[in-house]
Amino acid sequence: MSRSLGDQIAHSIGVSSVPEVLEFTLTKEDKFIVIASDGVWEFVSNDEVANLILPFYLENQPEAAANALVRYAH
Repeated sequence: MSRSLGDQIAHSIGVSSVPEVLEFTLTKEDKFIVIASDGVWEFVSNDEVANLILPFYLENQPEAAANALVRYAH
């Protein structure tokens, strides 16, 4: 959590300001990337996100995709 930077109380209960960093090699098979916070990933699986986003990708509507994902996660 970025808000845990300098937060000694949060740090004392295990909150870390160290980001989780993953590296992937993108291929022609990859169509889109979804960058989201725990507010999405805590409630929505990778497959659900892909299924939700794909129709918007096909219609070139990234903002509509983002709005739909926020509504779905909420």
